Amino acid sequence: MLSLTLLIVLLTVLISYQGFSNIKFQENSMYVPYEVKYNKAYYRMLSHIFIHADWTHLSFNMISLYFLGSFLETQWSFEFGLMGNYYFILLYFGGALIATIWPYYRNSENPGYRSLGASGAVSSVVFATMLWYPQLELYLMFIPIPIKAYILGPLYLAVEYYSMKRGGTGVAHDAHLGGALFGILFVLLIDSNKGIEFLALLF
Repeated sequence: MLSLTLLIVLLTVLISYQGFSNIKFQENSMYVPYEVKYNKAYYRMLSHIFIHADWTHLSFNMISLYFLGSFLETQWSFEFGLMGNYYFILLYFGGALIATIWPYYRNSENPGYRSLGASGAVSSVVFATMLWYPQLELYLMFIPIPIKAYILGPLYLAVEYYSMKRGGTGVAHDAHLGGALFGILFVLLIDSNKGIEFLALLF
């Protein structure tokens, strides 16, 4: 049986591929807060996670999701049994929805704002994984040495927040932050001791 992570990856790749060759389909799937507010296009709050700008954008998100999502899904299946699968689904799609809130309040009056991609949902999985297993060693692109999750997590949040405040990057840093914070909160709700363990390592 395919893992939930792999099913999400395959579905996202197939739908994103369709979007690459069908601009109208891609446009209708994007997250546009203005459309959500004034035309009640609520479906856009989820549809945007299944489309991507290009293969690089898609690959980066899906590779991150596959490796860290598979790890977390396995951990939760072992820890919670079948309930672990439900937790994973709630984490991913809940993270996708929560990641749209900040961009909504910042751009609901801007009809030209558009975003696409699963970055917010993936961020929720990434940060849930880092909080669940803070000793996990992760690699960043172009940095050939492993970095512990409890070190990388706070650094990533700081960089995302700075980039959001600076602006002009063309990246939805606010969605990344929203997804990351949801992932952290989700883990704390199902096991508050994970937060204590993370802080103990950090300080």
